[in-house]
Amino acid sequence: MNKRKILNDPVYGFIAIPSDFIFDLIEHPYFQRLRRIRQLGLAELVYPGALHTRFHHALGAMHLMGQALNTLRSKGHLIWDAEWEAAQIAILLHDAGHGPFSHVLEKTIFTNIPHEYLSLQIMKELSRQLGGRLDLAIQMFEGSYPRHFFHQLISSQLDMDRMDYLNRDCFFTGVAEGAIGTDRIIKMLDVVDDQLVVEFKGILSIENFLNARRLMYWQVYLHKTSICAEVMLIQAIRRARELVMNGEAIFAPPHFSLFLTNTVTLSQFEEDNAYFHAFTQIDDYDVWACIKAWADHLDPVLSSICRRLLDRKLYKIQFADEPFSQNQRQQIHQQLAAQSIPEDLYPYYLVEGQSTNAAYVSSEERILIKMKDGSVRDIADASDLPTIKALSNIVRKYYVCWMKPLTLQS
Repeated sequence: MNKRKILNDPVYGFIAIPSDFIFDLIEHPYFQRLRRIRQLGLAELVYPGALHTRFHHALGAMHLMGQALNTLRSKGHLIWDAEWEAAQIAILLHDAGHGPFSHVLEKTIFTNIPHEYLSLQIMKELSRQLGGRLDLAIQMFEGSYPRHFFHQLISSQLDMDRMDYLNRDCFFTGVAEGAIGTDRIIKMLDVVDDQLVVEFKGILSIENFLNARRLMYWQVYLHKTSICAEVMLIQAIRRARELVMNGEAIFAPPHFSLFLTNTVTLSQFEEDNAYFHAFTQIDDYDVWACIKAWADHLDPVLSSICRRLLDRKLYKIQFADEPFSQNQRQQIHQQLAAQSIPEDLYPYYLVEGQSTNAAYVSSEERILIKMKDGSVRDIADASDLPTIKALSNIVRKYYVCWMKPLTLQS
């Protein structure tokens, strides 16, 4: 069988599968599951074209990894064939641990189990099934491999993951401000003292990359309507779990039901393989099937939230630079009371939270610029744009979502 397939990607054109083994990984059910998980969760309620999947994104990131490794090899850096394949495997599987609706369900069906941990467990299980052939990729993913720049290509503030999702999400949402010069950035990559750097000629592309990331967060990832829909989905699952815990019958596919009927901690996940198996079987379709069924449930809280999600009758949401006042909360309470909603149910119809946006976090894996004299400097110091330093500041916005479409008064 010919496994050197070529895929037609809408963002990059033709993508070649680089090895027979990577083809086998793509064919594995753990990876095929990503076809059934949307990259942007509920953002399609804002941007109708945002229907791309984690499967799309993983293949795109793998493609960019190949281009980055080509660039580094062309600049004289020795990269063994085994390292080349391992780096592409690591980035291919970096999101394998995402559950339905990505980050949303991390807050509801699990207790402090991040998707990075789940991706690592999937990679370890695949390596076990395949005779240890992913061990090198796992080292790169974890950051334990001695050549650190491989880990930076997989997970850093200038990794192939971010480059692809900005490009891809920009393409499918139509938000032109998110466009970045991926080709130029990759061509400017280099390695100095085992650290990934960008040649000084590429500094403008990095500045644009950071600005684009900031804009994409406000316009797409933290868009008020997306946040509102996610809040409603979380409340629906919270209510379903409460009903299940009280002994009521709730429809759910078997694997998803396991997480509705159990509060799963990290230690439980590690000790009981049933949770791992169930997780690798669930996807967006399980949750949507539940939402459709729950819209007709006898419980008015569960059914009203689910019906509103299906019909896109979303809660009102309002942002502020400061936490909301007691007077503003009281206005919402009065509106809920006017709808004969019992006070003990207010938490399902009134949710407060906050969103943060930092395009560049200098305390994390830094973006380094190789200056003309060969020295290496942080992008915030190398750039002559004052806005780059400003992008290091965390911008925090407070929001409140509630059922009645009412504008709050200060």
